[in-house]
Amino acid sequence: MKFDAQKALIAYSGVLTAVMVGVLVSGAAPDRSAEFSQIDVQRINVREPDGTLRMVISNQASFPGIPVRGREYPHPNRRTAGMLFMNDEGTETGGLIWSGGETNGVRHSTGSLTFDRYEQDQVVQLFEDEMGGARSSGVRVFDRPDGSMGFDQLERIGALPAEQQAAAYAEAGFGGKPRGFFGRQSDGASAVVLRDGEGRPRLRMTVTADGAAKIDFLDETGQVSRTLTPED
Repeated sequence: MKFDAQKALIAYSGVLTAVMVGVLVSGAAPDRSAEFSQIDVQRINVREPDGTLRMVISNQASFPGIPVRGREYPHPNRRTAGMLFMNDEGTETGGLIWSGGETNGVRHSTGSLTFDRYEQDQVVQLFEDEMGGARSSGVRVFDRPDGSMGFDQLERIGALPAEQQAAAYAEAGFGGKPRGFFGRQSDGASAVVLRDGEGRPRLRMTVTADGAAKIDFLDETGQVSRTLTPED
């Protein structure tokens, strides 16, 4: 069999070209995983493949407003670092926030983990709060309106005089009633407080810092109608 140098060169060139194309194609594919021993960032956005925002981890300066179905509305008073959770539609559904420091000699600290009702405010909150010598911590439960909050009205309401804002927020679907509390009160007592649908306390169990325990039953006006103690 006669060796044909020209055909061999053509075959070699074809194989080499195919190998190079394979290397270039595989090299062009994005590397979807990476390992780091340390990373410094100001904000991380976690998204679904379609771009839907599902979680944000951020410092205070870059913390988002209120994400609602992919659109962001300004928050009236949130100025913290933390984590924000979004539901399947890209709407805020809770978060973990914290702040603290010392201002003019007064130490202050706050932390809050919340879970929201659909397109509403928080219904469960794990919190701690300290301002100078006053501090409290525990779990709170809330009722919220059935409809969605009027997020598109936030800027308009924020521009109203302070005395008009509470009514405007309520009309726009913002608000709710506290229903329960378990934790440490600012007076140093541990307590369980259960409220009715209007947010009025109706049952209060407390144990003071020195160990005195009692159960108070309250009427709709907030007056104690009956008290039980260990001696009863």
